[in-house]
Amino acid sequence: METMAARPIPAHVPPDMIGNFSLFSSPGLEPTPNGDPQAASAVVHDGPRIFYSPVNTRDGKGTWVITRAQDQRRVLQDPETFSSHRSIFASALGESWPMIPLELDPPEHGKFRSLLNPLLSPKRVMALETAVRERASVLIDRIAASGTSCDVMTDFAFPFAVNIFLRFLGLSDDRLDEFVGWANDLLHGDNVKRPAAARTIVAFIDELSADRRRQPVDDFMSFLVQSRIDDRPLTDMEIRGTGVLLFIAGLDTVAAAIGFDLNYLARHQADQQWLRDDPKRIVLAAEELLRAYPTVQMIRVATRDVDFEGAPIRKGDYVSCATMIANRDPLEFADPARIDLAREDNRHTAFAYGPHRCLGSHLARREIVVGLEEWLKRIPTFRIKSGTAPVTYGGHVFGIENLILDWSQEDAA
Repeated sequence: METMAARPIPAHVPPDMIGNFSLFSSPGLEPTPNGDPQAASAVVHDGPRIFYSPVNTRDGKGTWVITRAQDQRRVLQDPETFSSHRSIFASALGESWPMIPLELDPPEHGKFRSLLNPLLSPKRVMALETAVRERASVLIDRIAASGTSCDVMTDFAFPFAVNIFLRFLGLSDDRLDEFVGWANDLLHGDNVKRPAAARTIVAFIDELSADRRRQPVDDFMSFLVQSRIDDRPLTDMEIRGTGVLLFIAGLDTVAAAIGFDLNYLARHQADQQWLRDDPKRIVLAAEELLRAYPTVQMIRVATRDVDFEGAPIRKGDYVSCATMIANRDPLEFADPARIDLAREDNRHTAFAYGPHRCLGSHLARREIVVGLEEWLKRIPTFRIKSGTAPVTYGGHVFGIENLILDWSQEDAA
């Protein structure tokens, strides 16, 4: 979660457009007990529409920061000007292959998106729901039987979300802790842990694809090695890029979302009771919690020189479209700092926007809703355990840890 020293500010950036802001290390965005990093990121709405931050990536490369939701949508809908090809994963290895389809631009992007969309369609997600609900209930029943408090991230959020995705990939969860450790090192580790984790994940994906070529089964990797694009098999690098993306995507984001949601409900007893009184409200409430507590920022790379709302963006510049900033835009949402679980017409961008809108959004939504439904059904009124404080942090993926929930009568007294 550290940030390296900023590089020199490019000569084309006007001095009055420089802002010292970082989603990694600005106040409230570094690891903080009882923090609210999404609210901390909203401070940018007190400033200019767009500015240049010299410290807003892990490697010290500056980014233009887009603060308005409507401007972010324009960037995210224009892949010709703002490319997704950053090789963010491969760069940790000193390489430059894309994660697929996230880091492909049209028209290649559309080919792989069309290939993968049916695997995570609403119909396919409905077919998975029984397994999702069963996994949630088993974990929560185990928690309820073992006492009146738990570390909800390690005991529920990660085992639940990661198990579902590993099942989708055709993997058992006997290595769940190991996989989560790889993701933590990759997303939040230092400059030694990140490349080591990247190498480990690549080796795992390459080995898995080789195994499925030799002996296919009914799983995602077998689907990939047997698929065709433009009437040809996928290359080894294309299989690696797709496998790495889906492996990483399932290891952190949904678990973090569930953690932020339960943290909110633990601190707002009236809202918690409101959902208990009518569980049908959880679907709408989950959308508001996605708006209020998104976890990712999208970064694009300018493919040409362009003046964007007065900003002289030049070819090669990074452009940051952070969901947590867009989702707190006062021009987009009435009273954006207020969490209103009955908010209607919720145009949040927690799953991004445009052609690269999250491929797994349907599954993620169902996991979050089912997780909250089963938790509220099985666990009595809960709160943050006295004497503990969850730690939140910003970064490429926002997160929360040490979230100790308690539902004992003694703690309620």
